[in-house]
Amino acid sequence: MSIRPVKRLIKAKPTLEGAGVHLRRAFGFDNTSEFDPFLLLDDFRNDVPDDYLAGFPWHPHRGIETITYVLAGTVEHGDSMGNRGVIAAGDVQWMTAGSGIIHQEMPKGDQTGRMHGFQLWANLPAALKMTAPRYQEIKAADIPVVTDDDGTAVRVVCGNFWGTSGPVQGVASDPLYLDVSLAPGNSRTLPVETNRHAFAYVFAGSGKFCNASEPLAVPTESIKWLDTAPPSAADNRSLVLFDRGDELAVHAGEDGIRFLLVAGKPLVEPVAWYGPIVMNTQAQLRDAFTELEQGTFLKA
Repeated sequence: MSIRPVKRLIKAKPTLEGAGVHLRRAFGFDNTSEFDPFLLLDDFRNDVPDDYLAGFPWHPHRGIETITYVLAGTVEHGDSMGNRGVIAAGDVQWMTAGSGIIHQEMPKGDQTGRMHGFQLWANLPAALKMTAPRYQEIKAADIPVVTDDDGTAVRVVCGNFWGTSGPVQGVASDPLYLDVSLAPGNSRTLPVETNRHAFAYVFAGSGKFCNASEPLAVPTESIKWLDTAPPSAADNRSLVLFDRGDELAVHAGEDGIRFLLVAGKPLVEPVAWYGPIVMNTQAQLRDAFTELEQGTFLKA
């Protein structure tokens, strides 16, 4: 067994999306083959309502799944199938756009005006690009949390971790989606199957991630950790992309660390992508936008 070395460290970049929402983008809209099957990760965290209330008005999706995880505030949503709802702090919405859906997402702040959440895009394999759209909406109370005596806590949204399975089921890429918290000064190794691409996104505290593949028998203090001197600090809004291995190793800083850990089996398929629509060929992409113009986009 081996520890996954750090392949790359990325700082999320300020981006405007939707009708003028200020957010940070960790990756997306470039060559995302190293993240396959994932396409994009946005961190929409803000305490200035004018910077997010315009939201994400009606727009289409096809060929992907969007995963929205809210930590503060709420997100109101509606779609072309007549669905309406609200996801609040701790809730997750896993939307399979499939053959096509038109929807809107409108963030609302909490009582102090604070809004925080993430949206992850996962690609669908060619065989499921035109599957029927569906939702899985999971309330915070239904997401299991596994803990250890050292204070490590892991919310299991999707996949299996330490013998606990997340409530999101039947997802094409069979992903692992975790919310991991470590207490100050703690070090842990966390299992991730070798055949998956994996990344961590730090959104609170700071820490070090192992930067060399070492046998698991090596004591924690002798592991070669990622240097945390600027600009390499694995701190707030840092994405750590891992290379191959069976485990990843993390050491929490003096304020602890909290991060998303996401892993999935790569599809290794061609990607034709423009805006909210992701297909396999340029011809399929052109057909999708032609259907939008002609009013034949929605199949369900």
